[in-house]
Amino acid sequence: MVKEKVIVAMSGGVDSSVAALILHRQGFDVVGLTMRLWSHPNEEATQNNKRCCSVEDVDDARRVCNKIGIPHYFMNFEEQFQEHVVDYFVKEYDRGRTPHPCLACNDKMKFDFLLQRAMFLDAKYIATGHYARIRRSETSVKLLKGLDGHKDQSYVLFTLGQLELSKLMLPVGEFQKSEIRQMAREAGLPVADKPDSQEICFIPDGDYRKFISERVPPKPGLMVDVNNNVLGDHPGIQYFTIGQRRKLGLKGHNPEPMFVTKISSDDNRVILGSEADLYTKEFWASRVNFINGILPDRSLKVMAKIRYKAQPSPAIIEEVDGFLHIEFDEPQRAITPGQAVVFYIDDEIVGGGIIETESPVVSVV
Repeated sequence: MVKEKVIVAMSGGVDSSVAALILHRQGFDVVGLTMRLWSHPNEEATQNNKRCCSVEDVDDARRVCNKIGIPHYFMNFEEQFQEHVVDYFVKEYDRGRTPHPCLACNDKMKFDFLLQRAMFLDAKYIATGHYARIRRSETSVKLLKGLDGHKDQSYVLFTLGQLELSKLMLPVGEFQKSEIRQMAREAGLPVADKPDSQEICFIPDGDYRKFISERVPPKPGLMVDVNNNVLGDHPGIQYFTIGQRRKLGLKGHNPEPMFVTKISSDDNRVILGSEADLYTKEFWASRVNFINGILPDRSLKVMAKIRYKAQPSPAIIEEVDGFLHIEFDEPQRAITPGQAVVFYIDDEIVGGGIIETESPVVSVV
């Protein structure tokens, strides 16, 4: 019997390593593939800050494959990553928005370019180390939250459709993170106790403001309150995000704490308000995707999540001319343009979109 081939996207971390281990033990013809996405000018800084995409990570992935007994390939995707992830990230901040680069990376790099390469290698499936689950039936494929609620990564997978899900395997989503670590130790994998990568993988020191300003010169402008009274100057809208309180650069004493409540790229203004001004119930979403491929023809009651670490809250969503209008039961704090809103019914991810707070304007990528 011919074994079905699976290409596992291996970052050099413990999750993707154990994904390859599980599939190998299940009898699949497993091939590890590491994608070179970004070259760090300072590899030492990368290692000290525990970011991905370093030479060390590639070596770790290769050593894991050798230990498991599977082939390992290395492919360079830096040009595609620059265009679809880094350039997108910089452009969004320059527009006064707060993007989530992992969404673009998953959508384009792992589930577009990697899937194409996998088909070229005659693989039936691709697999990743994401903490989410897949359920297949004769008529559809569903995406579910990972069993480990603290590690669930379904939020960053909402852009997937039926084609991608039909080709995808997520073996670690069926386990707790502690179980994954234990499997790695018992198998003697060299990454069993390797720390997880954090923050933005292509910004080793975590200073995204510096990273952006080196690529797009900031344009100074005005800071105003919600009544359009001038409060001071700002160095550039890319230095701010909704809900921000620190590093506002205000001179003098303000009797009440001030927060960024809106960023206007049209007139290059940063609007400040009170904590109460951060709360709202309604907004729009663009670049909408429903995993079953069908936009709802009526309003739908869901649990909606407006950022990766947020708790889902009850909301009603309704499609309007290809966009979505979302209304929460209770006001939510700091709904941020450029972030994703993702919809759940029980443990199933039904879809999501990119937040547009004022009107359904499609985000330019």
